[in-house]
Amino acid sequence: MPAAGGVFSGSVNLKYVKLGYQYLVNHFLTLLLVPVMATTALELARLGPGELLSLWRSLELDLVHILCSAFLVVFVGTVYVMSRPRPVYLVDYACYKPPASCRVPFATFMEHTRLISDDDKSVRFQTRILERSGLGEDTCLPPANHYIPPNPSMEASRAEAQLVIFSAIDDLVRRTGLKPKDIDILVVNCSLFSPTPSLSAMIINKYKLRSNIRSFNLSGMGCSAGLISIDLARDMLQVHPNSNALVVSTEIITPNFYQGSRRDMLLPNCLFRMGAAAILLSNRRREAHRAKYRLVHVVRTHKGADDRAYRCVYQEEDEQGFSGISLSKELMAIAGDALKSNITTIGPLVLPMSEQLLFFFRLVGRKLVNKSWRPYIPDFKLAFEHFCIHAGGRAVIDELQKNLQLSARHVEASRMTLHRFGNTSSSSLWYELAYIEAKGRMRRGDRVWQIGFGSGFKCNSAVWKCLRTIKTPTNGPWDDCIHRYPVDIPEVVKL
Repeated sequence: MPAAGGVFSGSVNLKYVKLGYQYLVNHFLTLLLVPVMATTALELARLGPGELLSLWRSLELDLVHILCSAFLVVFVGTVYVMSRPRPVYLVDYACYKPPASCRVPFATFMEHTRLISDDDKSVRFQTRILERSGLGEDTCLPPANHYIPPNPSMEASRAEAQLVIFSAIDDLVRRTGLKPKDIDILVVNCSLFSPTPSLSAMIINKYKLRSNIRSFNLSGMGCSAGLISIDLARDMLQVHPNSNALVVSTEIITPNFYQGSRRDMLLPNCLFRMGAAAILLSNRRREAHRAKYRLVHVVRTHKGADDRAYRCVYQEEDEQGFSGISLSKELMAIAGDALKSNITTIGPLVLPMSEQLLFFFRLVGRKLVNKSWRPYIPDFKLAFEHFCIHAGGRAVIDELQKNLQLSARHVEASRMTLHRFGNTSSSSLWYELAYIEAKGRMRRGDRVWQIGFGSGFKCNSAVWKCLRTIKTPTNGPWDDCIHRYPVDIPEVVKL
């Protein structure tokens, strides 16, 4: 017992030493300037009116000097205000909630798999994947995938796109009172379904948007395309003042069901589910009072120059001519490498000075003193209150939790989103943000880190700052089930 008590006491002391170090470094300038300013104020207070007047006259300032100084201050202030980036506000967002008729419980999924495939090995493989996937019984697939065999036609694909996209936009319009004529910029991302006319044209036709709208349609950019769309919308809002941008993120599942037997191409069948999100961004000052968040940073990392990274998520045909997405066994290692590059860039932008100094000293120590020293992993929990990690699969969440040294609570939104909705591709980050809000955890001043991964290979990050305490929403994708979460997710669910 004494030994245990000593260890506990030592850990507590170490904790307070670290807290003291962080406070000292992060408030160094304040701690330095306050005594100087206090001393100056005391000295001035000791001087009488005559001495203060003599001091002023000794500066020998005439009217020309004063006017020139005032003009310089005004000029510098004007240049600063005019050159700084326009703030980009997230007014609100909405996520598509599939109807109960689209549910695919494990038993239904496996029954359909057995009826569709006559390859027992493929069926057993998909059973093992589903058992360890982290998905729950309420995930949904589009109507065309409920047929035996599935019906991946163009008509069915368009029907799914219209269902998920229009439902999300309609919900956003109800929340914000948005009118079609108020939309200046439209960005749509969908990786694997790119019809003609485009999905952005489909939205313009449905809602009769203005003829001078600036529209963009991104395809083939994988699960991280949602943050690429946010980055594109932000850049457009920097050059077009007083504008609103509508961003739509989705993945259409209907045309991408793989009917072959290659294991690396069967994984998406088990993990991907239907979903969509519509986000309203604005640079209008009058929107600041009702906006939920302000966009602080977007950092994009692309590892496509490396052949392994380029081919780790690859659309191709198998030996039988069936088209699908192959996932490499090296995917997690490549994702980890992309994450390291991304956090190397985002770290200096968000980490407190105490963490940056520790990282720098450890790096110098490894170079000059001992190469065997372990690299210092910055504590990103000091920079963010909430983490939205792309719910690409249980392995993705596990890897990031370990690499970033996050607690179970920090990755709760990602795990529960995977359990309830499955991998909804680029829109999953918004279901996770909706989970945090539904739990009533979002407070004014909180910082959110969204991390997305996608083919190419890409790792993208977005940082948001909450502008007001978010009241627990009464509607949304979680409104009928949030009381059940979080749930315990076993390592293996026996089917």
